[in-house]
Amino acid sequence: MAKRNRNKTKPTNQQNRAKLSTELVEQYVFKTRQDISKWRIAENAIKAVEFPMSYLLYNLYDDIMNDTTVTSQIENRTLEAISANFNLRPKGGDIDVELTEELQNAEFINEIIRQIVYTRFFGHSVIELDWDNTTGENNLKTTLIPRQNIIAKKGWFHKNYQDAEKINYRELQEYGTWILEFGKNDDLGLLNKIVPHVLFKKFAQSCWSELCEIYGIPPRVMKTDTQDPQALARGKKMMQQMGTAAWFIIDSTEEFQWAQGVQTNGDVYNNLIRLCTNEISIALNGAVLGQDTQNGSYGKERAGQDTLKKLVMADMALVEMYMNTRVMPALARIGVVPEDYVFQYEIAEDTEELWKMTVQALNHFTVDPEWVKDKFGIKITGERESAMPVQQQNLSADDGFFV
Repeated sequence: MAKRNRNKTKPTNQQNRAKLSTELVEQYVFKTRQDISKWRIAENAIKAVEFPMSYLLYNLYDDIMNDTTVTSQIENRTLEAISANFNLRPKGGDIDVELTEELQNAEFINEIIRQIVYTRFFGHSVIELDWDNTTGENNLKTTLIPRQNIIAKKGWFHKNYQDAEKINYRELQEYGTWILEFGKNDDLGLLNKIVPHVLFKKFAQSCWSELCEIYGIPPRVMKTDTQDPQALARGKKMMQQMGTAAWFIIDSTEEFQWAQGVQTNGDVYNNLIRLCTNEISIALNGAVLGQDTQNGSYGKERAGQDTLKKLVMADMALVEMYMNTRVMPALARIGVVPEDYVFQYEIAEDTEELWKMTVQALNHFTVDPEWVKDKFGIKITGERESAMPVQQQNLSADDGFFV
């Protein structure tokens, strides 16, 4: 059905349609060491009243997304919403199985869901729908407009995010159909709350690496007559050929001493890294999951999983809201789905709890075997014959022990 609608309603003059993705000017992002002061500058720049700039903050976001903890925690929530089954149906009608199966496996739908969930972390998302002719079929594709080029609270799109030239994308006729926007205009997302923890974690890892270099391979010191060129040259050659550790040469009359610092094996850095990792997990998932194996317990892990489940359910509710208020009407105008179709997730049942209730009900009620087969995959062939109870058997004292 969806393919038939797409081929029927595909516009012939789509080349005249305004496309933000084709107007982008690619920028080279020079990677520099980030610190708290740069984060504050980026935060103030995007909050400016007259001429806000977003690229500083979102370049920083892209940098902290390289942290493995941040990536894993965000993917834990995002993939739950993407992988969950959903249904498409007309309002008050039955499920359109054919259309549901087609869009369930559509790449552009998965990308739309991903960008909706990402509004929790980045604050907002602007996507552009377009026909993808590279595969030989008229399939839709979803393109994220880089957040560096978007000023959400002003409705501006910058072709080059470092230039003042801008377009008010909300005034384009394609807005609401081909250009869709999710999130809040002034929301900086959860990533803004974890920026300092990621930066401190990077700092601690860097310092720990230097500690390993200094104390793991200590530098070498050589005393010689530095006024004698031959002795100095011989000393340099000897030190260069004695491995890769750092080395230096001092005069025989000079003294060199190591400063006595706090004796440590790296625990101070390890504790800081663990603290930052826990704070990142709490901010993104509401709990520390599967990390603290020393002080963890089944109860704490189960409570953390329940908290994560509530966040995932909230993400899925957000996806349903945006899909039904913005995406489905846009797809209907494009011709991908019929009008008045709604998007709804399938509510996953707790099969473990349902099985316990079923076993308890068997003691008092008769359960439909077909229902048991559909729910749990257990094929029931018939009732089991129970042995005759002992009190119902005719036993007498005349009966011998052996038969």
